[in-house]
Amino acid sequence: MKPPAPLTLDVNGARHTVAADADTPLLYLLRNDLALNGPKFGCGLGECGACTVLLDGVPTRSCVTSARVAEGHAITTLEGLGTRECPHPVQQAFIDEQAAQCGYCLNGMIMTAKALLDRRPDPTLDEIR
Repeated sequence: MKPPAPLTLDVNGARHTVAADADTPLLYLLRNDLALNGPKFGCGLGECGACTVLLDGVPTRSCVTSARVAEGHAITTLEGLGTRECPHPVQQAFIDEQAAQCGYCLNGMIMTAKALLDRRPDPTLDEIR
């Protein structure tokens, strides 16, 4: 059996090289190889959004996106938005409004909201829905 080929991923502005099979879900590499725990495993079908990352600014379900597909694209995880000392404005809004609930699906909500606001800084209620 031949070893997995190296993949180079651009995650949160830094390049990372990992050895993985081409069909390995991006989520597994983010969590297991890069210790980025913002994206979570939820349904494993790309339905719930807990695993959402931004791929070139587009919300993408990392549980159903292979690492090979993500290679060559800018990947942003929750950890890449802000810091504990200086959270991204969307993160700060969730903190201010105490919107965390249990926090499991929070990653998907924040990443999707950020992508929407990047496209539409002043969205209508219909666009938000």
